[in-house]
Amino acid sequence: MTDATAPDIVIDDARARRNVAVLVGAQAILGSQITMIFVVGGLAGLMIAPSPALATLPISLIVFGSMTTAPWLSAVMQRFGRKTGFFLGAVGGAIGSLIAATGLYLDSFPMFLVGSYFTGIYMSAQGFYRFAAADTASEAFRPKAISYVMAGGLISAIIGPQLVKVTNDLTVVPFLGTYAVAMLINLAGMAMFLFLDLPPAPKPRPGAAAIRSRTALLKDPRIAVAVICAMVTYALMNLMMTSTPLAVVGCGFTTGNAADVVTAHVIAMFAPSFFTGHLIARFGATRIVAIGLLCLAAAGVVALTGVELYQFFGALVLLGIGWNFGFIGATAMLQAAHEPEERGRVQGMNDFLVFGCVTLASLSSGVLMNSGGTDVVAGWTAVNIAMIPFLTLAGGALIWLSLRPKSETA
Repeated sequence: MTDATAPDIVIDDARARRNVAVLVGAQAILGSQITMIFVVGGLAGLMIAPSPALATLPISLIVFGSMTTAPWLSAVMQRFGRKTGFFLGAVGGAIGSLIAATGLYLDSFPMFLVGSYFTGIYMSAQGFYRFAAADTASEAFRPKAISYVMAGGLISAIIGPQLVKVTNDLTVVPFLGTYAVAMLINLAGMAMFLFLDLPPAPKPRPGAAAIRSRTALLKDPRIAVAVICAMVTYALMNLMMTSTPLAVVGCGFTTGNAADVVTAHVIAMFAPSFFTGHLIARFGATRIVAIGLLCLAAAGVVALTGVELYQFFGALVLLGIGWNFGFIGATAMLQAAHEPEERGRVQGMNDFLVFGCVTLASLSSGVLMNSGGTDVVAGWTAVNIAMIPFLTLAGGALIWLSLRPKSETA
């Protein structure tokens, strides 16, 4: 059967399911490096940074690398195919881990930041796994395919932090072993992409309208609201998660406790993916995004109630569920709002804007955590209060889209 909107792409859900299986594996194995680095990045930064306020800068550089990579990597995929982009991402991740490990060994914060930027190249490529899952899927299977691939992160949530516990003190220089293992994960994991069976990027159809400019695309209410919700959902998740290891350790708990909290958070990020796609298919992406925003708000409320370990766990679990519903729902909204031949421009623009906001959130995280000086609780409180205006923005945009005439949002 052939999709009427893309005559050169054969819709075959058996083929799509095979691709989803490969992408789930990539999300699980290669994706474990991101959870590893997000656990130790801020702590390693605190160890070698010239100022505590710069501790989360390595995490910010990862996200900045992802932001600046997304436009050109999307263009590469549009021209040469998804697999080429995924191989480039894994190579970037390997190089990044190597440079970061060297920076730790030499006690060089600038070199550590360069390595973090290259890790962002991998993070950008990983973001496109969800779009690749939909390339050969039918309209009915598409949200489920996206959701299943995101579910692969559940395995990475278990693997990554546990590897941190094993590798944390494996070498004389703390955390160096963690980055060495992350490099090996990239080198071994990229072989999985050989098993993908993805079509070439669709070409403009004869007689079809010209591909819309980025400005025109953002004027489409469906695309604009999907991008806003994705930006807010991902940025707030990153804002809070980046601060968490610093807050947990700063409140007297151990690095292992911080790893366990992050593990619970990442499990909550991806475990709902087994049914998120089904919920979207039944209730619609808009309602699922709305539930996600409410969960993010609840995470902030729980975090403000205190700094006992169970409160960190509760807040971070709610944060993960909110991210899952909000981000997967926004991805499904975006996927349905553009033509196949526009995917390179739309997806690259979306991830550029999303990770641009995430970069700002990461930078803000370190600043907010130090806004109370040596008072970790005051910094953690500032992080959670900062979520309020952005949740208001995304919620308002979603309500605005829902109230528009059906003919304008179809």
